[in-house]
Amino acid sequence: MTQVLAPVLKFVLACAIGLAGVAMFQDRLLYFPASATVAEMASGGLEPWPSAQDFRALLAQPSGAARGTVLVFHGNAGHAGHRRYYADMLTREGFRVLLAEYPGYGPRGGEMGERSMVEDAGESIAQAHRAFGAPVVVIGESLGAGVAAAAAAQQRDAVAGLMLITPWDRLVSVASYHYPWLPVRWLLRDRYDSAGNLAGFGRPVLVVVASRDNVVPARLGLALHEALAAPKRLVTVEAAGHNDWPGLVDARWWQAAMAFMLGQS
Repeated sequence: MTQVLAPVLKFVLACAIGLAGVAMFQDRLLYFPASATVAEMASGGLEPWPSAQDFRALLAQPSGAARGTVLVFHGNAGHAGHRRYYADMLTREGFRVLLAEYPGYGPRGGEMGERSMVEDAGESIAQAHRAFGAPVVVIGESLGAGVAAAAAAQQRDAVAGLMLITPWDRLVSVASYHYPWLPVRWLLRDRYDSAGNLAGFGRPVLVVVASRDNVVPARLGLALHEALAAPKRLVTVEAAGHNDWPGLVDARWWQAAMAFMLGQS
């Protein structure tokens, strides 16, 4: 009996150690920050906002009077300076753009994690609304969609509309897709429950999915859209993967998206 139990106990112990490792180091599986100085990030027309000393975003201004402010929360890798394409496109459409940065990313100190990042994002939305007034549109991509959903729900009165790009309904759905053999529902510390966070949101929500997304499968964005109350809209970028969708949309696509979030269509 002892000879039979010994391998079983070793296997159970190995599994327990593996699960403990996943639980302890899950941040390294979710957050991939890049470091940079404010000076390195603020170039080519991008300015530190609200200041270099109290940096929380990169600001891009349109050539004329701004039609509104767009606050962008990026995905889990890199830093805000890598999302210049949002500023390039949306300033041409007449919008002021803030490429928001997270605690622990770029030049910013602080702790990475759902609580700290959502609280910080909510403060960025509130400050943008105080500084520039309405309308404020919030955009989040991938992990940033989870952050944006939670922060926009907390700052509902300051938000005109919300765009969630390659989003999930709940982070546990993504974790289950990538690690189907793990009890992720019990292991995950950060939940990013966008479907739950947006219950009763009452603002236009545009859900954008990429048809060939193998990082956050399109079905998870569809599940989020199904869970939302109106006003809502689902847009599929055909033949797009998780990261290449910006090259498959044009100015007309962005014009339609912004019109919906501002209640103009």
